[in-house]
Amino acid sequence: MKERENAVILSQERIAQGIYSMWLKTKAAAEARPGQFISMYTSEGSKLLPRPISICEIDKKESALRVVYRVTGENTGTELFSKMQAGDVVPVIGPLGNGFPYEKGEGKRVFLMGGGIGVPPILELAKQMTCEKKQIVVGYRDAETFLRKEFEQNGEVYISTEDGSVGTKGNVIDAIRENGLEADVIYACGPTPMLRAIKSYAEENGIECYISLEERMACGIGACLACVCKSKEKDHHSNVNNKRICKDGPVFLSTEVEI
Repeated sequence: MKERENAVILSQERIAQGIYSMWLKTKAAAEARPGQFISMYTSEGSKLLPRPISICEIDKKESALRVVYRVTGENTGTELFSKMQAGDVVPVIGPLGNGFPYEKGEGKRVFLMGGGIGVPPILELAKQMTCEKKQIVVGYRDAETFLRKEFEQNGEVYISTEDGSVGTKGNVIDAIRENGLEADVIYACGPTPMLRAIKSYAEENGIECYISLEERMACGIGACLACVCKSKEKDHHSNVNNKRICKDGPVFLSTEVEI
């Protein structure tokens, strides 16, 4: 089991309405892979459970991780994080989860797809991916297209927005169709309805697809069975057709799970 450590905040800024970017100095950076997450603890004694936050960028040289998160409301753990400053200490555990198998896309045409707060994990994947054609397809609510500049430095970027203010009006699948894009492998992270549509699109077109599931987590290490999804194979831990998202995932081959 990974041990809790006190990570030090190097910097923090608000990059969109309700969206914050934080760099942390942490030993977790040494082993981190794109698609993994860390569990962050608050200083509030009444909030015992950690908050799972996806890793956005990895800087192994500086032993640092970047997390980009959304403040989910007043008096929440994420609001407490947003009030912290450089030099403050945050207890963390990580890296956790399995990450994206980006080696599967080497030499192929790939879609790197993110939606909402599922956008940040796609950035480090884009930075580390080596492929024939890197197509980054990201979906936002409106014109606040956070991380856009970073994405443009790491591949061909296609944007969809719900209100049509930037790029294709609609969702990421609409952006693929409007731009006539094709791929051999898909990597995706985002809300369940988006992943369900991507899973269906991949199966209809015979495309290998890996999806990172979002779910409320309690322990973050697979012990409590609070974050499970339906699977085709029986889980060796519970002997039922479930997968633990925090431990067996959060990334799954799309044909392995039902969403």
